Amino acid sequence: MTKWVLLALFVYMGIMLFIGITGAKKNKNADDYFLGGRNLGGWVAALSAQASDMSGWLLMGLPGSIYALGTNQAWIAIGLFIGTVLNWLFISGRLRRYTIKAGNSMTIPEYLSNRFRDEKKLLMAISAIVMVVFFLVYTASSFAAGAKLFVSITDMNYHVALLIGAGVILLYTLFGGFIAVCQTDFIQGMMMLIAILAVPIVAIAVMGTGNIVPNLVDSGLTVDSDVYLDLFKNASGEPISVIEVLSQLAWGLGYCGMPHILVRFMAIKDEKELSKSKTIAIVWVFLSLAVACIIGVIGRAYLFPTVLADSENVFIEMIKKVFMDDVKIPFIGGIFLCGILAAIMSTADSQLLVTSSSVAKDLFNGVLFKNLDSKKVMIISRVTVGVVAIVAFLIAWNPDSSVMGLVSNAWAGLGSAFGPTILMSLYWKRINLAGAAAGMLSGGLTVIIWDYIKFINMDGAKVTLGTYTGVYSLLVGFFVSLFFILVVSLATKKVSDEVIQEFEDVKAGNV
Repeated sequence: MTKWVLLALFVYMGIMLFIGITGAKKNKNADDYFLGGRNLGGWVAALSAQASDMSGWLLMGLPGSIYALGTNQAWIAIGLFIGTVLNWLFISGRLRRYTIKAGNSMTIPEYLSNRFRDEKKLLMAISAIVMVVFFLVYTASSFAAGAKLFVSITDMNYHVALLIGAGVILLYTLFGGFIAVCQTDFIQGMMMLIAILAVPIVAIAVMGTGNIVPNLVDSGLTVDSDVYLDLFKNASGEPISVIEVLSQLAWGLGYCGMPHILVRFMAIKDEKELSKSKTIAIVWVFLSLAVACIIGVIGRAYLFPTVLADSENVFIEMIKKVFMDDVKIPFIGGIFLCGILAAIMSTADSQLLVTSSSVAKDLFNGVLFKNLDSKKVMIISRVTVGVVAIVAFLIAWNPDSSVMGLVSNAWAGLGSAFGPTILMSLYWKRINLAGAAAGMLSGGLTVIIWDYIKFINMDGAKVTLGTYTGVYSLLVGFFVSLFFILVVSLATKKVSDEVIQEFEDVKAGNV
């Protein structure tokens, strides 16, 4: 049966590589490579944005958390859904218009530089550094998720699996650019949705609804099943605290600062397609998040008497049991396992492309050198894709690395550094260059200090502020950034009349 699963995986990866190679022919210049000529249709934009957003976290990290700790972890999904809706309703349209008005900006750093008339390119430099630091961690999470998938299916060595997965993602991103990434993300978004809907339905049909609760009770829960299924009780059986709820809901704040998602808004063809994208994306993300939470619960009951040591493999093990042991259609199981691979690849390729565009176009062509021709920018971008992939590969080298933990840290860093600045740049005309720079630096540094610097004593050991307080760093970093934006902007020179007029034009839709 394994051979049928492997066949499905190899066919899938071959198709992705084919799209990347054919997509390379459409890249006539850097505009095409980085933004696809602003010609995305509604369906492609919507599914590409959401597929690049959710990553292996949707099908591994989130169900794994609920499998291990209970439905109290669903507050993360609730926060992400709210954040997705608000992002499409309030950020997408205005950002698309503003990036066109502000010098036809192709990247988020270029937009910020043009928006604030940053002649010294300070924001470009800060943006490039922030992206490289946090996208390295984010990309590593995708590589680690892909390797765990291969290991679970084939029992191959983790490091060999890591090399194969990273290699395929690297190749089609390297050659295809934005168009290829969006086309593959569209396919991957559809596959993710089909897989996430079909597998739990079949599992429930095989198991029977009457066995769900009894199996949960017998599966080694540390609390009663009613507590495990209670959204308002934590893993210890205590009422979930306000801090826990806010920290999980705070994941939604990250959306307005995710460059790999925001760039899809910039690339949509027109307002009509944007309106279509909003509806498609919101429906997709609601279904995906809701069912991912259900998978964590159903998976624990369905896989009993097996209790997983690595809870992040719950969806993988469900697919294997359904289609290899119960229904016995291994090729279909392989296709659904490709849905997990799709989630992983759709995020990693977007992150590699956005990071490379920031380094090549913004750092090299905007800060270090001036007026590089388009071909040189594309060469630098492709070299950057390779370098970032190699470093992310090394970060993911540890087979015990947690997909959820890596994503959590990267999401917080990007959301805190970019989110408040993007939001205020679109809705507050008084924000200036100094305020934007202060907001980005303070937000990013807050997350680094909160999550990575161990300087507090707790039970005889040094821990971070995040561990000590239990507060998610994004919740802190986002509002620290907002504070510095407001204070520094009001304490420094007002923006010019030209910038104010540009803001009013975008607000009125005059682009």
